[in-house]
Amino acid sequence: MPAPSTALSTLRPELAGSMEEFDLAMDRKGFIAHRVLPVFETDLQAGSFGKIPIEQLLQTSDTKRSPGGGYSRGDYTFTKAAFSCEEHGHEEPVDDSERKMYANYFDLEQVSAARAYDAVLRNAEIRAAALLFNATTWASNKTTITHEWDDATNAVPLTDVETAVKAVWAASGLWPNALILNRSVFRNLRNCAQIIDRVKYSGFMDTRAGTITEKALAQCFDLEHVIVAGSPKNTAKEGQSVSLSSIWSDEYAMLARVAETNDIREPCVGRTLHWGEDGSQVGGTIETYRDETVRSDIVRCRHDVDELVTYMEAAHLFENVTTI
Repeated sequence: MPAPSTALSTLRPELAGSMEEFDLAMDRKGFIAHRVLPVFETDLQAGSFGKIPIEQLLQTSDTKRSPGGGYSRGDYTFTKAAFSCEEHGHEEPVDDSERKMYANYFDLEQVSAARAYDAVLRNAEIRAAALLFNATTWASNKTTITHEWDDATNAVPLTDVETAVKAVWAASGLWPNALILNRSVFRNLRNCAQIIDRVKYSGFMDTRAGTITEKALAQCFDLEHVIVAGSPKNTAKEGQSVSLSSIWSDEYAMLARVAETNDIREPCVGRTLHWGEDGSQVGGTIETYRDETVRSDIVRCRHDVDELVTYMEAAHLFENVTTI
């Protein structure tokens, strides 16, 4: 007997709406993918967009005009940056028997929606981390740290970051505005003698670790943002004992120019392209359908996205930031 068609699925905005606001939920779980790769909405599922090469963004022109003469004119050559949004989704069954069994304790449908939602966002996070914390991609824009940042006495993170800031500027003409790292590395930085000294002489009376926030650390580095990831992943196979690790590795940190507008032409390290013509929402569309073969309502979360690097020159990767 054929299963009911998934074309009978019903959008369930009330399930999505009853969760926390999308950005707040990401922040609460330590998801940073859409902060470091801000979303750009596209009308096409796949295609290309024009990108001005860095060298042409910085091209100077002779603006002097003689009487009777013309003005200098820009002549930019665009390169193509290709994208292809792919659908990602996850389903959770709400069994009829279990729904009744647990009705006095919690709303099983709501729990299933939250689990599906989390699975989609967590995988988006994994893809973003793999894209940016990638020693091969940034082989020519990379620093191997000599004194790891968990060496509180000898580490020199302010020196390391300042050197990388100047390297990004020299390569791109862009001042980086963000340091991207995971919470373990963030906690190590707060204990570094070089950081504590900078904080002490920046007007902070209390230099205990708990008072050195992301904002205070950004001020130390003279950056607009310190973006801290906190989300874990379980790398064990199903049925095996749990094996947790950070999605954003302890071994890396990245200095980057992240986008601050939704203008696709803004030079930045990367973007998340989102295609919403098939009902997708960037945080995940929640919908349900009935599967009588297992006597369950199926809760599904899905979205169509593509994460891509737009300007490699706009970032610098640090590796070996933590002692193994």
